[in-house]
Amino acid sequence: MAIRGCTDPMYPTMKQIPLAIGPDPLPTFDTYIAGANAAALEHLRTLEMPAAPVYLWGSRGSGKTHLLRALAHECQQAGHRVGWFDAMDAVPWTLRADWSLVIIDRCEALDEASQQAAFALFVDAIGTVQVAAAGSLPPVDLPLREDLRSRLGWGHVFALQPLSETESRAALRREADRRGIFLSDDVMSHLLTRFSRDLGTLMRLLDRVDDYSLSRARAVTVPLLRAMLDEEGLAEEVRR
Repeated sequence: MAIRGCTDPMYPTMKQIPLAIGPDPLPTFDTYIAGANAAALEHLRTLEMPAAPVYLWGSRGSGKTHLLRALAHECQQAGHRVGWFDAMDAVPWTLRADWSLVIIDRCEALDEASQQAAFALFVDAIGTVQVAAAGSLPPVDLPLREDLRSRLGWGHVFALQPLSETESRAALRREADRRGIFLSDDVMSHLLTRFSRDLGTLMRLLDRVDDYSLSRARAVTVPLLRAMLDEEGLAEEVRR
């Protein structure tokens, strides 16, 4: 398995929890809540590599990195090797001969050196290696050199939309059920109206609530949430 740029984007470090609930689920296509992003999901599911580059863009929490990791997972499951580069990775970036897929994440943060490296990857990958990338902005608005913007926008571009409140509620309920956590309607409403609805934020908050409730042997309630935040010295992030 050849993933460069992080220890392993497919298998994040698992925290120890008091109950044998099991590891966090892999970021796969099956665990992605598509919502309005069904077209992007279907394209990646049925992608026959190598094909035209794929670029995903959207706000934080819209699922860009989840889909990239899911694509990498599918590729690895099929016996292929994957290269993964993040904007924060030091250069040089080198395309290995045994890679079938190369991924570039957080394109909006590429500096001058990494822009040169990313463009070179595109050139070296033409016709032989699939390229998939993601950023917070559409290609035309990225603060990048023109030839790289052109490469990112040349293939299939998908604008990912955040989940609606109903979709976020369903995703949060599913993950809580998987962990064996009962969340009342009041708790769900408190989470979804007072904190960012992006799934990354909600899942990290659920991690903290899970640990906090288990350590105190108490059910998850709105007062428990407030007590946890008070102890952490954090104010509620009221949504506007």
